[in-house]
Amino acid sequence: MNSYFVSTKHKQTGLRVARLALASLTALVAAKDLTCAANLRNEQSVESRPAGEPMMAIIALRDQQITIYDAKGWIMRAPVSSGQTGRETPAGIFTVLQKEAEHYSNMYDDAYMPHMQRLTWSGIALHGGPLPGYPASHGCIRMPYDFAERLFDATKLGMRVIVAPVNVAPAAIEHPALFQPKVGPSAAAAAAAAAEAENAASNADQARAAAMTAARESAVAIASVRKAEMLKQKAQTQLTATENAIAAAISPEAKEQAEDAKAKATALVAELEAQLGAAKAELQPKLDAVAAAREAASAAELARVAATEAARKLARNLAPVSAFISRKTQRLYIRQGFQPILDLPITIQDADRPIGTHIFTAMERTGAAMQWSVVSLLPGHPDNGAEERDTIVRKGRDRHLDRRLEVISTDVNEAKAALDRITIPQDTVDRIAEMVSPRSSLIISDEALSPETGNGTEFVVVLSGEPQGGLKHRRREPQMDVRYDRMPYWRSPFAGQYSPWGPRF
Repeated sequence: MNSYFVSTKHKQTGLRVARLALASLTALVAAKDLTCAANLRNEQSVESRPAGEPMMAIIALRDQQITIYDAKGWIMRAPVSSGQTGRETPAGIFTVLQKEAEHYSNMYDDAYMPHMQRLTWSGIALHGGPLPGYPASHGCIRMPYDFAERLFDATKLGMRVIVAPVNVAPAAIEHPALFQPKVGPSAAAAAAAAAEAENAASNADQARAAAMTAARESAVAIASVRKAEMLKQKAQTQLTATENAIAAAISPEAKEQAEDAKAKATALVAELEAQLGAAKAELQPKLDAVAAAREAASAAELARVAATEAARKLARNLAPVSAFISRKTQRLYIRQGFQPILDLPITIQDADRPIGTHIFTAMERTGAAMQWSVVSLLPGHPDNGAEERDTIVRKGRDRHLDRRLEVISTDVNEAKAALDRITIPQDTVDRIAEMVSPRSSLIISDEALSPETGNGTEFVVVLSGEPQGGLKHRRREPQMDVRYDRMPYWRSPFAGQYSPWGPRF
């Protein structure tokens, strides 16, 4: 009987290659099947102007489309495939938390998820994948492979991702409650601090190298002293032996020989004594140099740590700031650089009346003023939402999805009315104004923070009135205990610790 053993690692690699080939074949078949789809569902890019850095992505679940916006307007759009019935992609507000060009699922048979951009640590993400023309994923947002790659190359961590029940577009807005920048840390100051930190690091490296060189030189000098001491001790032993020989000599010849040996031993001891003195004299400055070099290296390291922390703080202070106001909790939360920095109660007029969910984004700075946009998340259709989703799936499978995509403009008056109901303490307004920069945001919502919000995340807000099957399927028992000021029961890579399971897909 012959036995054959297959390496688990090679088997896994083979499975990944096979699955990649299958995914590619599926994509080709899907692409061929969808050639008759309406032009509005094809990938599009703005051609009338150069595209800027992506500021936000809006995924329209009803229309199965993603649109990318820069400070001037939309720049890219493409069809998507969101979560299927029972595993629906949750509608709400997210940000890109992690990017990985080559990613394989640890939940779904090692499925290939190229150009993955994580939205939650429990496993909702944007990635390339097959598009059958209707919602078909396990909760992620699949995009065309080429589009996913282009988007991956263009985005940065922290980009806002809005998953909307219907296709909404941002609208420009002006309101006194929207933060306007005040004098705060400048980019030039941050750059200078970064340069100083780099210089301090170089100085620390040089001081450390100098200390190592001084230590090596002192080690050589110490070895020379020890060698001289050993030779001198040996010579003194020989001198003692000659003295004993003189005392024991019987004949004049023996006594003469012993005295001659004593004279040579005495001369050698004197010579070695001189060498030892010289070695010790040479050693002391080297020991002093070691002490000085180590002290200098310690000071340089302290300077490096201080300069690095100062540069990090300035850079963090220049990061976009996010404010979240929850009508449900009656609180204002502030985050910057994925870290919570403020949490305080706030006053909302008519707190028992719904206020909606509105995302205000600082798009660009014009002179001393900040230009803002707003996206208001409109609910789907509670009465016939399931029926409409089933219709989309059915039509998608039949390749007859010819409905024109309708983009709904945000109602600026409703957004202003929401701002009118908010009262923020002036000292808090002043503090935020010192931090506000392009890409900063203010979110007002009836909802509380999602349990997905934790260390290493931006604000995650999920619309409670919309299906969340794709999120619920990713929750493990016991449920994640995530509060604004506490970690979930597993920690994100940003905190430097992992659970045995790690982030899930």
